[in-house]
Amino acid sequence: MSSAVDFGPTNQAAPNPATQVEMYRRMTLIKQNDEASRKVIRSGRLLMPYYSPRGQEVIPCAVSVNLNDDDTICTIYRGIHDMLAKGVPLKELWAEIAGRITGTCKGKGGPMHITHPSSGAMLTTGVVGSSMPIANGLAWAQKLDGSRRITVAYFGDGATNIGAFHESLNLASLWKLPVVFVCQNNRFAEHTRYENCTSVDQISKRAAGYGMPGITVDGNDPFAMYAAAHEAIARARNGAGPTLIEAMTFRFFGHVFGDDDSYMRKEEKAEAISRDPVPAFRAKLIADGIATAEQLAAMEAKIADDIEEAIKFALSSEVPPPGELLRDVYADGGVA
Repeated sequence: MSSAVDFGPTNQAAPNPATQVEMYRRMTLIKQNDEASRKVIRSGRLLMPYYSPRGQEVIPCAVSVNLNDDDTICTIYRGIHDMLAKGVPLKELWAEIAGRITGTCKGKGGPMHITHPSSGAMLTTGVVGSSMPIANGLAWAQKLDGSRRITVAYFGDGATNIGAFHESLNLASLWKLPVVFVCQNNRFAEHTRYENCTSVDQISKRAAGYGMPGITVDGNDPFAMYAAAHEAIARARNGAGPTLIEAMTFRFFGHVFGDDDSYMRKEEKAEAISRDPVPAFRAKLIADGIATAEQLAAMEAKIADDIEEAIKFALSSEVPPPGELLRDVYADGGVA
């Protein structure tokens, strides 16, 4: 399959060479972690729900390199790529996925509820669309404390058809909250094609109804995605309010691991995979002299080792004792 992708020219903000390499590091981390996750499930080492992010790696990586460490994100149960791009540590992430006491939530959240405030990953929600109103709450607090921090809300195209989307955009615009709404439009709402459940041809058009900028961008183009994120984040940070970014992409697998993805057309899936943004960006970095093949291979090998070490750490960690169910229920952290 060809990995040649024409990343279009732009007169907007562009990542410098070091940032391009960092974007690729995060992209290949997501790709390799996904491959390891599917392998672990197939081997029977872990039994868990899993939602592959393959094909969507560019979006959170281009966003996160524009964020500060103390900026925050809210994402959804399909958002493991969002968590990794923001910096959730591998060992604690895998331990939580495995339900172990050393996990980000002491094994009580599991794969659908990863939370790691110290890296800015404030919430992973299993409720479709709920990342947006919660992001508004965080953004409201950030506006009140005058810190110039911002929040990013990640969600899918299906979530734009529920009330929380419209309520959140309205309130964020009304109060000029420092929030960026990022719709990762992978063209399928769970098992339903976009055109079968959404009346508007572009999600970004809905922003006009709430008095905020809306942009549709190629979410598989690192440069276009970086430019869109850079502008929206700067706007939020400078007090100008929210932006809706519709990042067009395509998921390579079904909604959930084991889904036969029969609702995808074989030719469209093959075309998307042939334009896989991860090897395409790798090839561009080498062609542009940003990095050598040897440098990127060393980076990839290090990531592979880190993932394997994280898996071993998770599987060797203890399962939470029954009493842990009653801990963290009250603010003092004591047992109920």
